[in-house]
Amino acid sequence: MARRIIALAALFMIVPAAAGPASQFDAVQMRATHVAGSIHMLEGAGGNIGVSIGDDGTLIIDDQFAPLADKIQAALDDLGGDRPRLILNTHYHGDHTGSNAHFGRDGVIVAHDNVRARLVLSAPREALPVVTYADFINVHFNGESIELIHLPEGHTDGDTVVWFAQSNVIHMGDHLFNGAFPYVDVPSGGSVTGFVANLMKVHAMINDETQVIPGHGPLGNRADIERAVEVITKTRKIVLDHLGAGTVAELRAAGFGAEYESWGRGFIGQDRWIDIVVESQLSDR
Repeated sequence: MARRIIALAALFMIVPAAAGPASQFDAVQMRATHVAGSIHMLEGAGGNIGVSIGDDGTLIIDDQFAPLADKIQAALDDLGGDRPRLILNTHYHGDHTGSNAHFGRDGVIVAHDNVRARLVLSAPREALPVVTYADFINVHFNGESIELIHLPEGHTDGDTVVWFAQSNVIHMGDHLFNGAFPYVDVPSGGSVTGFVANLMKVHAMINDETQVIPGHGPLGNRADIERAVEVITKTRKIVLDHLGAGTVAELRAAGFGAEYESWGRGFIGQDRWIDIVVESQLSDR
């Protein structure tokens, strides 16, 4: 069952508006990790959810798949929260916005302009962001000044990182697959070059004590972002060198080597990462 859930999660990341049978999610359990202050991270199936619970109520960052909405709410209740007043979307993919319609009936959805532009093509009205922005917006909630910062041409064309300055916590959305090759959605405006530039921007913003909530993977820190930049940069160069020499097929057969083997065990295997780098390179030309 676990393998079926992982496979379905991967599908939703590529087909953002899809909806699968609820039974596929029966075995999913939500796991909460305290991050700092009023902030928690929820893991289930799909993108990690950021949570802030305090005097102003409950705020969530992303909301995974639609069939998990009740499980997400139960996890929020266990943490002492209630129905979210604010739902912040880091981008439009279905494993991060699937429960928008459920939570959007009572809460306000906030996202980048391009997230609404993409969701409006297939999502119901109650799933759409009602507050949008072009570059950044500040949200004042639970004693925090929360910055939503647009990162252009990275994972998609509508990505946001969410920065809790007082608690020194940042939610990366899918700009960090912690310890794994990332998914860069080139057809949706993503770019490997932009992805790396965005990671370096965030790395310069934060410090060594910052708690980093990734889109996927375990809770991280600044060093994990630095390692992601290093791995993406080095493997990208390997791919482009082989692309220029016409030997990509040989790279597929040989792989990147033992140093990067673990990075291909997630949603994006080594072959898929090679495809993404090539696709992004051709798109950037």
